[in-house]
Order: sequence, then structure tokens, then C-alpha cells
Amino acid sequence: MSDTATRIPEDIKTAMKAKDTTALNALRALKSALTNASIEKGGLGTPLDESEVLAVVRKQLKQRVDSCEQFEKAGRPELAATEKVEIGILSRYLPAALTEEELLAIIEQAVGDTGATGKADMGKVMKRAQELAEGRADGKLLSAAVMKRLA
Repeated sequence: MSDTATRIPEDIKTAMKAKDTTALNALRALKSALTNASIEKGGLGTPLDESEVLAVVRKQLKQRVDSCEQFEKAGRPELAATEKVEIGILSRYLPAALTEEELLAIIEQAVGDTGATGKADMGKVMKRAQELAEGRADGKLLSAAVMKRLA
């Protein structure tokens, strides 16, 4: 089991003791999503490696960001505020984001690795850049930087 996956039950206990219902709800939803991913992988109890756990965390985080945007558009600031708190809680489980210099270096390496020459090679470069970034860069940001580099 990954380090992140073992931290979650401990954090759930801490949230229960602190009577932090928002954190508790976010962590229970995350634990449930991890259980579902484990079942999809090979049955209940199948261990997930760290990259799979982080992918689930990112998916849960993206759901919260989307919900927050929808609540703000609908004029429900109280629900958007709850989502923002949950975003902060889930963000603790992700590795630190890449700096702009690190991101540019990864893109240059991906372009070199794939031999890309233009926009037609965008898919190959993106795939390699995502592998190199190991989930530490936002997909939209990465895509925009790759597009700029290949232009």
C-alpha cells in the first residue's frame, strides 16, 4: 500500500476526534474512491501503487473544482466555500507542483525525446511530458506550454 493510502485512515481518525465534518466528508469520499479504484483494478483489497492513488486524488480534486465553479455560477457561495475547504484538504495529498523553469525543462526534454518538429506532434510530446511531470503539473497548463513551444 502506498504512503498516501496509509495516511488517509489516520487523517480520518484525526478529523473524527477534532469533529471536523468537512474534512471527514472529504476524506471519506476519497477513501471510498480509492476502494472503488482498488475493486476496478483487481478486486476488493487489491493494493494501489502511489501513482494510482495520486490519480484518484487528482480526480477527486478536479470534481471539487468543477463543483465549486458551478456553485459560484449558481449563486451558492456557501456551497462553493465548502468545496474550497475540501480542495485544500485534498491538495495536501498531492506532491508539490512544478516551477515554471522545471516545467519548461520537462517540455524541452519531451520535445527532444520525441523528435517533435511542429504542432502535428502535440500528442506525442504531451504524452511524454505528462510521464516526465509525474502528475506534478496541471494538464491545461502543460498543454498550453507545449502548444507555445511547438508553435
